Amino acid sequence: MSFEELKSLYESLGWNSLNLSVEDLANMCRQSWYALYVYENDNLVGMGRILSDGVITGIICGLCVLPIYQSQGIGNELLHRLVHYCEANKVIPQLMCKEELIPYYEKRGFEPFTVGMMKQINR
Repeated sequence: MSFEELKSLYESLGWNSLNLSVEDLANMCRQSWYALYVYENDNLVGMGRILSDGVITGIICGLCVLPIYQSQGIGNELLHRLVHYCEANKVIPQLMCKEELIPYYEKRGFEPFTVGMMKQINR
């Protein structure tokens, strides 16, 4: 896995506002409970991961696909596999998303259940 490619993927989506380094991204993925990567011709085109205690809840996060590969079913397949991994391990799949993505995830069996909050940190 080339985490340099992951950095490029995140930056293509405007997801690196924290200016994460390649090493930060590598640690992020290695410390995840489960991670999937999608390649085409040795090029990273998508990924998704799960954070979990392995007992109750699995938080699906980092689900992304390069813009030129979007709307081809890659994100759906990643989501399906991540959910399946949670269910196979008897943990509840959950996720957080932007409000405009709620209909996308509702069509895939998710439903809103709580309000999420975060605290900004200085880096």
